[in-house]
Amino acid sequence: MAQMSKEVRDRVFAAADDLYEQGGREGFPTVDVVRKAARVNMNDASAAMKEWRRAQTSQASPLAVQVPESVMQAAQSFVGSLWAQAQELANESLRAAQAGWESEREELDVMRQELADAYESQAVELEQTATRLTALEKSEATAKADVADLRGKVAEVGERAATSEARASELRAELNRAHADVEKLRVERDKALEAVKESRAEHRAEMKELRSEIDAVRATSAKERDRLSGALSKAEAQLQSERDQFAEQRKQTAQEVARQAERYTRLQADLDAARKDARAFSEEAAQLRGRVEALDQVLKIQSHTKKS
Repeated sequence: MAQMSKEVRDRVFAAADDLYEQGGREGFPTVDVVRKAARVNMNDASAAMKEWRRAQTSQASPLAVQVPESVMQAAQSFVGSLWAQAQELANESLRAAQAGWESEREELDVMRQELADAYESQAVELEQTATRLTALEKSEATAKADVADLRGKVAEVGERAATSEARASELRAELNRAHADVEKLRVERDKALEAVKESRAEHRAEMKELRSEIDAVRATSAKERDRLSGALSKAEAQLQSERDQFAEQRKQTAQEVARQAERYTRLQADLDAARKDARAFSEEAAQLRGRVEALDQVLKIQSHTKKS
């Protein structure tokens, strides 16, 4: 058994003295209470308390050796009486020693019971500590698994958000191209309308000239009238043909504008959906990051508790 240091013995003695005084010196403190107060192990507390209790029971003040008056009288009267008195004193000393032995034995029994109770209490504390440690280790393992799972989900959400953002960029580019196509069709339509207007103006001028010529040559021969009438019919037919072409072109332009408008509407709806998905993914990522941070805090607290 390792030798107990003087510093440990002094701490146990000081704790026992304080507890003995606090209890009004009516009863010795238990080994377990002294162990906890002195903060030593059970073996050192038990050994030191044995010394401390022995010291408390052996602190009786020594008496000066003096021959009793009865012995002096007996010596003067009769040696036999002296011997009887001596025997009586010896018996009294023997009875006192036996009483001391009984008292010390009772103290030892009390200490043994206290040690048994202290060891049992310590065993219960160790078992409870081991149970808490096992629970903390399981909780830590579960928390680490949850953190790994959440980190995987965060990465997945990040990838989905990046994909949605890329899709949104593509939709924006396609929408811009659709805007450009619609603007180009509008410019072409305006040019076609301007050309038709110019053509109609030219035909009106030609018709006006033809009417002037008809008015000028009405008095001429029937042949000339027929020629002018044919030219007028031809001009009217050509004008009608150009009108039909303009109507067809306007119809095609209107259909193309309608298609581009429908495409623009569809692209706008896709873009809005992509933005909504991106916002949802961002909110989900923020929530997952919050849960990861909370679990990290729990892991730190559990790690600190485990070390403590």
